[in-house]
Amino acid sequence: MTGSPLVVIEHVDKWFGDLHVLQDINLTVDRGEVVVIIGPSGSGKSTLCRTINRLEPIQKGTISIDGVPLPEEGKALAKLRADVGMVFQSFNLFAHKTILDNVTLGPIKVRKKSKAEAEAIGMALLERVGIAEKAKRHPAELSGGQQQRVAIARALAMGPKVLLFDEPTSALDPEMIKEVLDVMLELASEEETTMLVVTHEMGFARRAAKRVVFMDEGRIVEVSTPQTFFTEPESDRARDFLSKVLAH
Repeated sequence: MTGSPLVVIEHVDKWFGDLHVLQDINLTVDRGEVVVIIGPSGSGKSTLCRTINRLEPIQKGTISIDGVPLPEEGKALAKLRADVGMVFQSFNLFAHKTILDNVTLGPIKVRKKSKAEAEAIGMALLERVGIAEKAKRHPAELSGGQQQRVAIARALAMGPKVLLFDEPTSALDPEMIKEVLDVMLELASEEETTMLVVTHEMGFARRAAKRVVFMDEGRIVEVSTPQTFFTEPESDRARDFLSKVLAH
């Protein structure tokens, strides 16, 4: 089913008080597609990402995942959220639980998997992100880059239909950024993975994205392939943005 619409955002508007942070947003992410959202700070990128699993409510428009409109609240929302993996800026791990327990909690509680099955999946995912040997440690014993890789494993453990990344490297030291981006690049290269990534990492956008979405002041200014966007952006705003971020 690769290529069929998975996340459909139509005419979405959102305000924080008087601030119109999302303005008539229309975007479709297909199954198996990697979409990277870039733009200056305050352009609405993270807010858009957070509306996709209703961490931020919207005032107008519709968002649907796999044909199902986002429920307002309650059990239906919890069920839908289980299909949407989220990786945040700040890793949001449970400090008092081991790394493995952080990864297995969702599959046991939400997916109703047995502890043994959840731990087998969890260990395989920790292996995949390169930190299986840390399974019995607690988050505070890991570097930021390692914690973020745990957060990715935790999101994957739920078997989500789509993975959302909200600036996953912005809280990391430079040498840790690469280890997280490497894991994300590997995920992005797998055909069945659907990812929506908000990031300042232009190299990642260039290498991993099927499409780049450029936002500014609450609007989607342009959507194109990385090749086109980074070599021949259509808008003055994108050209200006790229001249600043690619100059260093």
